[in-house]
Amino acid sequence: MALAKITSITGRAVTVPGNDIDTDRIIPARFMKCVTFDGLGEFLFYDVRKNADGTDRAHQLNDTRFKGATILISGANFGCGSSREHAPQAIQKYGFKAVIAENFAEIFFGNSVTLGIPCACAKREDIAKISAAVEANPQTEVVIDVAKQEIRFDGQTVPATFRETARDALVNGRWDAIGELLDGIPAVKETAKKLPYLAA
Repeated sequence: MALAKITSITGRAVTVPGNDIDTDRIIPARFMKCVTFDGLGEFLFYDVRKNADGTDRAHQLNDTRFKGATILISGANFGCGSSREHAPQAIQKYGFKAVIAENFAEIFFGNSVTLGIPCACAKREDIAKISAAVEANPQTEVVIDVAKQEIRFDGQTVPATFRETARDALVNGRWDAIGELLDGIPAVKETAKKLPYLAA
């Protein structure tokens, strides 16, 4: 299975402000009893989006102006806390294709990249510019250019940084290690045939 080469992500954006947004806020632990990750999206940021009776609170993701946004914008140390893989899964299942933040917690970053979710790091002042443009016009198109390491929006361009190994994996379609292993099965079988100690 050939993996998609993720060179850029284009879409509308929404800002969920704050620093140190941890994985328990992203997906509360009580929703992690699923057998598969399907359906996790509806529980994204549940405890800050919903009241105890399940009705909506005032929250950016409940704002109809940002319905259908595919790029999530936030602050520093995004995805900290426990190492739950469910956090980036919930983000992806909700419909987000990329995240922009000042920086990311290490394990969250790794789990995101293996799902093909680019995590773009940008300076605080640049994130503020993007957020202001999106708030002023929720239809603003935001382009995260992984290959060029920049973010374009509203006629402006700001630099973005990606860990080089992650950037290389995304733009060259090598972001899913399991997928790469599966792609290598034919070569493994051919090599095994040549090994005398594996011959039947």
